[in-house]
Amino acid sequence: MRDKRWILPTILSIALVLSVVWGYNQLTDKKQLQTNLTNDYQRLFYDAKKHVENVQVSLSKALVSESREQNVLLLSQIMNEAYFAQDKLSQLPVTHADIAKTEKFLTQVADYSFSLIQSHLNGEEITSKQREALFKLQEGSANFNSELSALHDKVLEQNFTVKNTKGKQKKKLEEANKKMFATSLGSIEKQMGKAPELIYDGPFSDQEINKKPLGLGNKKFTQSQAEKVARDFLGNKKIDKVTSFEKGEDISTARIPSYTFSILPKNTSKEMAIYIGVSEVGGKVVWMANPRGVSNINISPKQAEEKALKFLKEKGYQDMEPNYSLKYDGTILFNFAYKQDDVTIYPDLVKVKVALDNGEIVGFDSSTYLMNHKDRNIEKPSLTKEEARKKVKVDFDIDSIRLAMIPKGSKELLCYEFKGKYKDSDFIIYINAMNGKEEQILQIIKDENGTLTF
Repeated sequence: MRDKRWILPTILSIALVLSVVWGYNQLTDKKQLQTNLTNDYQRLFYDAKKHVENVQVSLSKALVSESREQNVLLLSQIMNEAYFAQDKLSQLPVTHADIAKTEKFLTQVADYSFSLIQSHLNGEEITSKQREALFKLQEGSANFNSELSALHDKVLEQNFTVKNTKGKQKKKLEEANKKMFATSLGSIEKQMGKAPELIYDGPFSDQEINKKPLGLGNKKFTQSQAEKVARDFLGNKKIDKVTSFEKGEDISTARIPSYTFSILPKNTSKEMAIYIGVSEVGGKVVWMANPRGVSNINISPKQAEEKALKFLKEKGYQDMEPNYSLKYDGTILFNFAYKQDDVTIYPDLVKVKVALDNGEIVGFDSSTYLMNHKDRNIEKPSLTKEEARKKVKVDFDIDSIRLAMIPKGSKELLCYEFKGKYKDSDFIIYINAMNGKEEQILQIIKDENGTLTF
């Protein structure tokens, strides 16, 4: 009879291996779940913070608005953003007691906004007492916004994960959470400066501008003709090789269908290619990107601006004026608006990016200009500057007034642009030059890197 003593140890060994494998899989799954939850909480926190920022900005705009229609819009935005912020905060891994003050504040903001909307719909204007209450809410939201930023930094320093929200780490998290209601730790301007993407279209977004290109003409270009345009734009003598891209299946849905090329300058590696797009209709350079790195800063923003203006004139863009700029990664991006008869035409916008090491133009985008540029017959304003000024808050400290054409939906409106301050914050207010309607309010945030508008 065979010895069967090996059977039990073998079974135990197999069981041990299986249990180790099972345990490892369980641990891996648990870690993955913890990672997913942590990422979800980080996203929820960021979303809540963004909604509070939107509350603060809309409250600031409501303070300087004298238009009933504009106020109803702004107050509706405030109410919705406050509710969104509450929803996101309620999903974070903290107790109700920890965020009770937060929920109370956001509820007050939403409820008060709703009551003012009802007053407006009943034909009533905002009283000075109500405006003062709005100002207090605005101050509170600015402080709260800074505290959310401070809390976010503390949470990151404590290496917050789902796993360590127990014991001592949980106590640290709760202590940090309580501190967000303390005195403000930083200015709202610094926090606002963390959103550079808002500068790219100056004060008006692409979504509000006409979709049918107006500045291209009707002539169709072949690929070889477009390649010549690209070579001339960059300087044919400097080019070693040109490679065309596949158009892609979505070319017909592009705002400006274009031929695209990868261009390799002489005496450079293939990693240093420049990319460019030339419109199929009109043969215009729509965009250009030179993604080279910039290690040293040798020229000032003013010198870069002069180089950008010179570049635009050489490329046929006359009467352009700089409006907004943003520094990042060793470059500076300028927004230039077209000017006609002393009127700033915001729909006709060109963006130029300059490297701050040697002043080379490393980015160009004329798509907004090409979408909107046309011969305009600008009407004479029905209102004088003085009459338009009466539509702006009396205690709004004005720095400058000028005429500007702004996009609104599919229309362009001639407005007086009032730049100035209200309670130490910078704003731009646009008053319709034909009927006196308050068309737009923007808040300006400045920091060492440039100017943002909200």
